[in-house]
Amino acid sequence: MNVMNSNVIESIETVEEQDQARHVYEEDDDMKSNETELTKIRLMRAFVERQDPSSKEVDDVTIRRFLRARDLNIKKASALFIKFLDWKRTFVPNGSISASQVPNEIAQNKISLLGYDKKGRPIAVVHGARHFQNKDIEEFKRFVVYALDKLCSRMHPGQEKFVVIGDLQGWGYSNSDIRGYLGALSILQDFYPERLGRVFLVHVPYIFMTVWKIVYPFIDNNTKKKILFVENKRLKSTLLEAIDESQLPELFGGQLPLVPIQDG
Repeated sequence: MNVMNSNVIESIETVEEQDQARHVYEEDDDMKSNETELTKIRLMRAFVERQDPSSKEVDDVTIRRFLRARDLNIKKASALFIKFLDWKRTFVPNGSISASQVPNEIAQNKISLLGYDKKGRPIAVVHGARHFQNKDIEEFKRFVVYALDKLCSRMHPGQEKFVVIGDLQGWGYSNSDIRGYLGALSILQDFYPERLGRVFLVHVPYIFMTVWKIVYPFIDNNTKKKILFVENKRLKSTLLEAIDESQLPELFGGQLPLVPIQDG
């Protein structure tokens, strides 16, 4: 809301009338924002289709996510999008990763699926202590794509984001995998932009912070804002603010059993 609109609202005498006026101006701002996005989507689509004709198959919602990830900067968003198309062709030539392509990662049972948070976003639990460095980094990267696609496939129409609960109970240096963490982060930020809604990091041991300090500089600012470290004493209450008890795993005092990602 701009300064002029704010001044107009302040000049209105009653609180009720102020609220009504504020609602009108906020709706007006939203409409202008949507118009700006629609215009930039059209411009970006025209640009990337000249660079890569296969982009015609991608819907406007996907293009919008890339734009938002680069603060509506068409040049930067287009570069990221072209990079995504090239990666998709080479890394996921069949369009998806199957469970048979990631047997060692699935055997560790390191990711479970849950229900949905109060905003309707699907939830996954990542069990940090079950992850061990894979000698085949490419299999791990394939597993990251497999897991992200599983989560995205559970989104209801109109929903674009998911939620992750990173449970680090029992995590130790044997689970440390900076190369893997950075690989997963790169895939998430470059090829699944604006998919992450929130990350809750729970049961975080002090020794994890050594690794966190190494990884942190590689996390973009938009992603950093979505990461929340949860104190043990406020674990259930914090999660319940975002997730209904009926959708929370038994592991955290809720009612849902954990479902291995390959069974979800």
